[in-house]
Amino acid sequence: MLTVALVGNPNAGKSTLFNALSGLRQRIGNYPGVTVEMKKGQFTTDGVTLDLIDLPGTYSLAARSPDEMVAVDLLLGRRPEEPRPSVVLSIVDATNLDRHLYLTSQLLDLGVPVVVAVNMIDAAAAQGLKFDYAKLAAALGVPVVPIQANNGTGLAALTAAIRAAADQPAPHGLTFPTAFDEVAEQLRKELSDEVPPFLLRRALIDIGGYTEQWLVERHGDRFKVALVGAREKLAAAGHSVPGVEARTRFAWVRTAVAAAVTKPAVRPVTGSDRIDHILTHRVWGTLVFLVVMFLMFQSIFLWAKPLMDLIGSGQDAVAKGVQSQLPSGPLRALLVDGIIKGVGSVLVFLPQIMILFGFIAVLEDCGYMARAAFLMDRVMSRCGLSGKSFIPMLSSVACAVPGIMAARVIENRRDRLATILVAPLMSCSARLPVYILLIGAFIARPGSPGWLPGLVLFAMYMIGFTVAPLVALALKRTLLRGAPPVFVMELPSYRRPKIGSILRRMGGAGWSFTRRAGTIILAAMVIVWALLYFPHTDANGESYPDRIETAEDTAKEKAPRLKELNDKEDATDEEKVELEALEDAGALPDKLNGEWKRGSALGRTGLWMEPVFKPLGWDWKIGVAAMASFPAREVIVGTFGLLYDVGEVDTKAIGNAKADDDAKEKAAGLTRAVQDDWSKDPVRGKYGVPVALSIMVFFALCCQCAATLAVIKRETKSWAWPAFTFVYMTALAYVGAFLTFQVGRLVVG
Repeated sequence: MLTVALVGNPNAGKSTLFNALSGLRQRIGNYPGVTVEMKKGQFTTDGVTLDLIDLPGTYSLAARSPDEMVAVDLLLGRRPEEPRPSVVLSIVDATNLDRHLYLTSQLLDLGVPVVVAVNMIDAAAAQGLKFDYAKLAAALGVPVVPIQANNGTGLAALTAAIRAAADQPAPHGLTFPTAFDEVAEQLRKELSDEVPPFLLRRALIDIGGYTEQWLVERHGDRFKVALVGAREKLAAAGHSVPGVEARTRFAWVRTAVAAAVTKPAVRPVTGSDRIDHILTHRVWGTLVFLVVMFLMFQSIFLWAKPLMDLIGSGQDAVAKGVQSQLPSGPLRALLVDGIIKGVGSVLVFLPQIMILFGFIAVLEDCGYMARAAFLMDRVMSRCGLSGKSFIPMLSSVACAVPGIMAARVIENRRDRLATILVAPLMSCSARLPVYILLIGAFIARPGSPGWLPGLVLFAMYMIGFTVAPLVALALKRTLLRGAPPVFVMELPSYRRPKIGSILRRMGGAGWSFTRRAGTIILAAMVIVWALLYFPHTDANGESYPDRIETAEDTAKEKAPRLKELNDKEDATDEEKVELEALEDAGALPDKLNGEWKRGSALGRTGLWMEPVFKPLGWDWKIGVAAMASFPAREVIVGTFGLLYDVGEVDTKAIGNAKADDDAKEKAAGLTRAVQDDWSKDPVRGKYGVPVALSIMVFFALCCQCAATLAVIKRETKSWAWPAFTFVYMTALAYVGAFLTFQVGRLVVG
């Protein structure tokens, strides 16, 4: 089996070429100890099947982190998971050969056959560039094939060239100044051939790079002293590093390009140039960007809603089917409340994720994403991030899960990690029911200004937009400290997106989310179910589920009579007494459910932890609801319903005029129950508004979402970062809620 490694700069069309060659025969490879993923695929030429590995986009083989070193190790055959590539396929942008061939020149030093694919030949022709590919191949010393990856032009010739190159000797690398070669050879002898020549040269050139750090850790001060001495000799000979590499490689690139490429005397103004005059303009470009973002989020909310409702209905139907087939007891409760609702709470976000990734794929393929990052870089750079972090953070307003996954477009590991860690601070759609419930109960009271509820809701969203950049700045100056990377962003020519590529990305993102995150949130939901279910017997040893089921059956039997008495305007005293008894019987299931949950393991924990919640203005009920909502923050509304004896409340009915009457009545009943319960308490009765704001601030800052933590683990390949996210956000939320209540109490007086 022959292995081909696909290498290129970002925006060179690498992913498009990978998809064109491998089609649907691709998979993801994860390597231990690093956060990068390698896409793998296969293609066939001349009856021979070749493995294709798509390495992350890079501008250089000068590794600065373990993640970046993975590509170098794989190309050198130093990864145990993969054989050394038989051929390296270097893809370059025809409109930017002067820069892209720099990476190609480094690949020639690896001692592996190289094939160069010159992509985007249509865009080059539009700029008036003319190529003599035979001369370019002669100048580079390797096969050169012109292609247009997005429509398949030249792919047959490319696969044939790859197959032929596998049987050819490796090309000779660039010729560096004689003094450099002499110093490198002397350094190699001092280390007794312990280090591969390529890595030795990289360590010599890349001052402070990961290769140097790794070799110093492995060989100790002996290597460090030898390396410093070698660099001093080079500087004395007039070839100081790292400048010697840039001068040597760019001189070689300019010679090759001059021999093979004819450029027009005056560069023609292309369609892309004319569009960029608008899309990269500080004013008009920003307005277009805002319109694009508005359309994207409208699609996430509006287009996804019917599919989300369909998934929710399917979940309800399955739950009712299981409920009707099994007797009351722990098994039925586990299946219905733990597993089915756990899976459903994950799958309901699937349409949003797929639509978001479809949008991102379109924006990337057409070339607009680079313009958006360019526009936002001025703002994001002030908090230690680059423009590429803006899209993932903005996406998190819909849901943090796709926002975190969208951070994959950020090449720099520190920027990507900082973006992932602050994305959950943005207020997602799951927080909205909590805001609406508490604003409706304590802010939008009779006599209050009509603009106040909207202002409070806006403030809740602005908390995330304000705190996230500050946390990102703190992370970049502490845990993720390092030399700030230069923000290099090519503005590729505009292209027509390929439907097949977009659908593949949407399907891959959806399947990845369902398979990876679903398992974690399912386990979390089962744990919370168990904490709320056990013990499930009362003081007399009777089963709460059985008592609730009996009470529900009784309420159903008496429902017609209850409706009849409710509709009667001139009821007698006896009928009024009967009506009151029937209403009590109808409310009994909810009261029993509330009594059960208060006596559960989670309820008892809430009572035990009430002193922790007291500085926030909370009682044990609010504390239990907050703890129960850690797997999924929208659970707090349903938990409130149980604890305040209202029964399960549909989150979607909060503030939804289109919800059915029963669901709206339950939601309204919860609002009244919370108001009544708080009014009887000396703290919450007097300081109801500060307490409500305290809860909202806590939810705005806390990471109560198992799916989010699961995706952070998946993207970082470590449990340490989700644990860190959970701890820092919970602490931040507690401090924020504490300050909100204490300051609010002083204001109220």
